[in-house]
Amino acid sequence: MIVEVCANSYESAVNAELGGANRIELCKDLHLDGLTPDDETVISTLDKLEIPVFILVRPRAGDFVYTNEEFTLMKSEIIKFKNLGCCGIVSGVLNNDNTIDLERTKELVELTRPLEFTFHRAFDKIIDPIKGLEELIEIGVDRVLTSGQEDSAIKGIKLIEELIEIAANRIAIMPGSGVKSDHINNFKAIGTNEIHGSFSKNNKTQIAILENAIAMTKK
Repeated sequence: MIVEVCANSYESAVNAELGGANRIELCKDLHLDGLTPDDETVISTLDKLEIPVFILVRPRAGDFVYTNEEFTLMKSEIIKFKNLGCCGIVSGVLNNDNTIDLERTKELVELTRPLEFTFHRAFDKIIDPIKGLEELIEIGVDRVLTSGQEDSAIKGIKLIEELIEIAANRIAIMPGSGVKSDHINNFKAIGTNEIHGSFSKNNKTQIAILENAIAMTKK
């Protein structure tokens, strides 16, 4: 099982690698559910880490409906982070009616190539997750980060299981939000191949907490 750690600082990312993480999602302001990290953090993290680093591209807190100016910024950020050497992008765009903005999201996916693209937890806001999943598969998204449309992934595990079955390996379904070591076996039981969490205390990734989670994935 791949363990992706949501790191909101250089220190957190370094600790995550030391703790055995397989991949990093780098962001800032976790209290706002994550925003695009600053360039200094991206550069130092990419320079130090050996494991893959995905970058969250989310220009502001709040909804996932963006102005033309915000969308232009998102595209420029993707180009910049690709040039800096990241391994993937985490992003996504919705419409006002809480459907996926397929045209804009597809543009982000294509701009990200040949790197991987993860559609983030905007997925948990859409009105029809089954239809949305098929749409994301159609436009070539590599994975979906989701809590099963609940406030934590363990509460949304039934929908996550359904999504995994429907996906049928056409797209990765990665549970995230409130994931703890005690939940690992629950997610393994439904066929989860990737999990996402901060595994942190006081906004800093804790090596011991993460090591315990990693150990659970290997039992």
